[in-house]
Amino acid sequence: MACRSDLLCNASACGKLEEVLDLLKAGADVNGLNEFRRTPLQVAMLGNTELVRALLAAGADPNARDHILNLTVTHDAAREGFAETVRELVNHGADVNLADEIGNLPLHLAAREGVRVTFGDQTLLIRGD
Repeated sequence: MACRSDLLCNASACGKLEEVLDLLKAGADVNGLNEFRRTPLQVAMLGNTELVRALLAAGADPNARDHILNLTVTHDAAREGFAETVRELVNHGADVNLADEIGNLPLHLAAREGVRVTFGDQTLLIRGD
């Protein structure tokens, strides 16, 4: 199954939605680790909301932590300004209050980059371009 996890991570990192779906149907572990100990969601093209949505629908853990800095995918998406991805992650149970190894929340990383994410009338993260 490790081989399938690597294949799924590679397809996810390249944004290949159809390949990701095929691999999931073939039994690839949506939370399996690649050779760098990262999940398909952690290496996904975070700007590809459909891909992220498919991984989450298949049971990807939105709170999985990076083994080096203890970051979550929400940290990465918030820092990069992928508002739709942050919404998907939160809608699938991502905890926006998980801190990285030095205490940063996704909100902190977003603020440093000037990122904005809103839910209805509530602004959570801000990006000022």
